[in-house]
Amino acid sequence: MEERPRLLDGALVERQQSDAMIKSNISHRIRDAVDAKFEEQISTTKDFVAIPSTRGAEGPCQDMIGDLLRRRGYEVDDWYIDTDDLKDLPGYGPIEHDFSRARTVVGTYRPTHDRGRSLILQGHCDVVPAGPLDMWETPPFMPLVKDGWLYGRGAGDMKSGTIAALYALDALKAAGLRPTARIHFQSVIEEESTGVGALSTLQRGYRADCCFIPEPTDGKLIRSQVGVIWFRLKVRGRPAHVAHAGSGSNAIKAAYHLIQALEGLEAEWNERAKKDRWFKTLEHPINFNPGIIKGGEWASSVPAWCDVDCRISILPGWSVAECQAEILTCIKKAAKTHPFLAQSPPQVVWSGFLSDGFELTGAEESEAVLRKAYSEAYGGDLPDDAIFTGLTDTRFYGLNHGIQSLCFGAKAEQMHSFNERVELDSLRKVTQTIALFVADWCGLEEV
Repeated sequence: MEERPRLLDGALVERQQSDAMIKSNISHRIRDAVDAKFEEQISTTKDFVAIPSTRGAEGPCQDMIGDLLRRRGYEVDDWYIDTDDLKDLPGYGPIEHDFSRARTVVGTYRPTHDRGRSLILQGHCDVVPAGPLDMWETPPFMPLVKDGWLYGRGAGDMKSGTIAALYALDALKAAGLRPTARIHFQSVIEEESTGVGALSTLQRGYRADCCFIPEPTDGKLIRSQVGVIWFRLKVRGRPAHVAHAGSGSNAIKAAYHLIQALEGLEAEWNERAKKDRWFKTLEHPINFNPGIIKGGEWASSVPAWCDVDCRISILPGWSVAECQAEILTCIKKAAKTHPFLAQSPPQVVWSGFLSDGFELTGAEESEAVLRKAYSEAYGGDLPDDAIFTGLTDTRFYGLNHGIQSLCFGAKAEQMHSFNERVELDSLRKVTQTIALFVADWCGLEEV
């Protein structure tokens, strides 16, 4: 005889309903707390964006973050980065500029009762150069709110995300709650060129069960991202008076010969990418970019030198060292077909990123928490994962240290371009999502 299913005890049902009501109430309290301070959050973000924290000039931003953390009672660790401590670590990229003032700032929250899962919340404060100012509709470092968007260099990438994480923690406190796990709030630099800011936190010993980076992802979770290699072509020519140009060798023209060869390598790598689990869905995931060119000294002289700074991406699982070797082989082969470079080969200098690609795996636990938080903040299911043809600092934590590493953030447009902007409504929802994620991941107790 088949046993009939047992009915739940009435008291148990009542308790489950009560627990559900408590959780729902807490969710509403947290979201309301975010909304109540959102105008203040935008004001703080504008102050942050107003600081022109390009490479080598990030100090004032780190001062601001340190002050914000101290005012909130966090334990602040503010240190100068020593590249000698980092250069032998996986993912290190060479530094060429003055790095004597480079700093990392970490604020640590330690719970009264430690019984949850620990968390790293990280943002980078470095921004790329603004370019010609007359090509911006509004000055890049005079942030402006217009039609539901915040404009300014770094507004999207990613100062608004950093401040959102800070105000997400504020919302928990304002709601009368406090996390029951250790939290490290990390402000790093060099995300746009080497990643050594994030690397410095790991060298310093900071670890957690999960790392959450609120880069602008348009409300999607980054599933797979490329790695990046930076290199410089140093081409030498033979100077001559332009009246006798044929007796010299134009280094700038020779550099274009190499660029065309590297475009061929880009095409080969894009063919290879068609076999990748994730990137096969994209038409052109591998991008080669000659980003800076300098050469010559006089318009009426055949230029004797030309330097070209280049960037090319690689996919997860591709070896950085093997890809470097392919780049060198490509350049060497191209030089042999050039009448001057065959006798005077160019030099290649590795000038920044030497970064692996990263695919998010083994993060089912944190992903489930994110999906739940997203549902409560957005009122729907988390969209399909994003495939990113750029890179983020998540690679250091997930690839090299086995830390569940999520990248999720607001909707932003024109990053690295003119009129960069972040959508405010998406930023509000992201702030709610981060706060709800912290609540579930770290656990809460009433103050």
